[in-house]
Amino acid sequence: MSKTEDIGESIIRTMPPELSNKIAAGEVIQRPASVAKELLDNSIDAGADHIKLIVQQAGRTLIQVVDNGCGMSSEDAHLCFERHATSKIQSIEDLFNVRTMGFRGEAMASIASISQVELKTKRVEDSAGTLLEIWGGEEKRFEPAALDDGTSIAIRNLFYNVPARRQFLKTDATELKHIIRTFQNSALANTGIEFEMHADGDRLYHLPKQSLEQRVAELFGRQYRASLIPFDEETSYVKIHGLLADPKLAKKSRGEQFLFVNGRPFQHRYLSYVILSLFDAWTRQNEYPFYAIFFEIDPSQVDVNVHPAKMEVKFDDERSIIQLARSVVKKAINEYFVVPDVESSDRMKSDFNLSFENLSGSKTPSRQPGSGDNPVQLPSRINFKHRSFDGHETAENLYGTAKKSLENEPGQESVKQEPGSDKGFWQLHNRYIITQTRTGMCVVDQHTAHKRIIFEKALSATEESIPGTQQLLFAQTAELSASEFSLLKELLPIIQRMGFSIQLLSGNTAIINGVPADIEIGDEKQVLREMLQQYRELGKKPTLDARKKVAIAFASRTAIPRGKRLTENEMEMLIDQLFACEEPYHDPLEKPTLVYMSMEELGNRFR
Repeated sequence: MSKTEDIGESIIRTMPPELSNKIAAGEVIQRPASVAKELLDNSIDAGADHIKLIVQQAGRTLIQVVDNGCGMSSEDAHLCFERHATSKIQSIEDLFNVRTMGFRGEAMASIASISQVELKTKRVEDSAGTLLEIWGGEEKRFEPAALDDGTSIAIRNLFYNVPARRQFLKTDATELKHIIRTFQNSALANTGIEFEMHADGDRLYHLPKQSLEQRVAELFGRQYRASLIPFDEETSYVKIHGLLADPKLAKKSRGEQFLFVNGRPFQHRYLSYVILSLFDAWTRQNEYPFYAIFFEIDPSQVDVNVHPAKMEVKFDDERSIIQLARSVVKKAINEYFVVPDVESSDRMKSDFNLSFENLSGSKTPSRQPGSGDNPVQLPSRINFKHRSFDGHETAENLYGTAKKSLENEPGQESVKQEPGSDKGFWQLHNRYIITQTRTGMCVVDQHTAHKRIIFEKALSATEESIPGTQQLLFAQTAELSASEFSLLKELLPIIQRMGFSIQLLSGNTAIINGVPADIEIGDEKQVLREMLQQYRELGKKPTLDARKKVAIAFASRTAIPRGKRLTENEMEMLIDQLFACEEPYHDPLEKPTLVYMSMEELGNRFR
């Protein structure tokens, strides 16, 4: 064939529908939680007041939603799987006045192209319903059926025909956590709907129609019931209301921060940063308090169509929204803690009833977020160079004779930390332990050192035939969130080998009958919760197995905190135990437990 003939051939071709749907699925359907979101949104749009979500194997094998909504005709049942078929959008103007959850008409076609779908649906006015099965975009079954009013749609074997995509899914615990987050979004925004969620045969939630305060307590734990801070403000531009939780219930990881606009959950990094920064005076670094904030605004003033998953939105006057949210949340916190606030409600309303064009034209605040939602914190440094201990300073040299070294130094006058003390240990700012060695000085971080000690002890406990447990005089009842309970169930064999005695009950409740000896009595429930939070954070470290992650989480929570004053006997015991460890020089995450400074280095610094 000649070059001239080659030029005449078309090299651009229309993709087959099954291929374009699979490509679209990569944008819309990122994980099982994406499917759960689309199905829940459709049930809400259908006017259901009872919705049940059922998942198996974190959505890999089954995601099913059953509702009592309006149902569909047999013709609509077919059309709902057609690309860009929707009942929500008829004109370009409708796109900028969206009040429903779903509207693009691409999700169901994408889902059907990468799974095995069974749809059962019936309208109230119809005598019979419709059964439709589609596998990988190909229709397998379509027939009338005797069904209850409403819709049931089951998505089985997600990504079964796209194995490369299935390999990118995380662990079941992680994927289930994302599904639970999706369920929580729907439940928080629709308190007038009864919701249920079941996972692998267990009922995680059963939420009746209830107030927002009651729903928060059901979703995240009954400890929230008496610790919620409500707020409600309205301007000519936007209405804002919601709940904050007392900062003392703040968690070590994100996951209980919620933003909604017109009932739709959304993400906004800078707005989240601004809100969390208002809690700085009442929380420690890397603590994240609960909040659920709802914005009601004219749909024409917000674009919800800027992201395929519809999780990002764009406000026409974003700066005004952020300023109002900041003022309202700050006022609610200050009133809760009885802190005088110069911004009165009337003044705040008048400010935001002014020209929004003037506000939106001002510059962005100079304080910008870093890589996360909280302000960037620069780590403090110790200017000691951490040395290797190969022959120059062995563990024995560093510590073996430290207790007597002060007495053995001729002409050296011992500085006592306490009257009558002669052990040679000093505590610096209730954080570091300083001791003299034969050839210099050693500074021990009491927190990381104790973390190493507890970590090795916890690992050793999991290998013992009988775990060491101190039985509680009175068993403790821990009300957990669904994600916490699911993770505890997964890790329970390891946790019990470590010395916990825990019984799992229905309703996300755990009974703590015994704990390891390192836990202070009375702190059991909080230790368990924070262990589970810390374990999730360690999920980003694939080199650690589950046993080590649990041991690290336990050690991180129970180690001596920085800032606690120790007696010399306690310091001596801590250092004794540290140098009895297999790896005394680093904590489980490779942070140094101690630094050494020789006399030569000290001398050089004074020259």
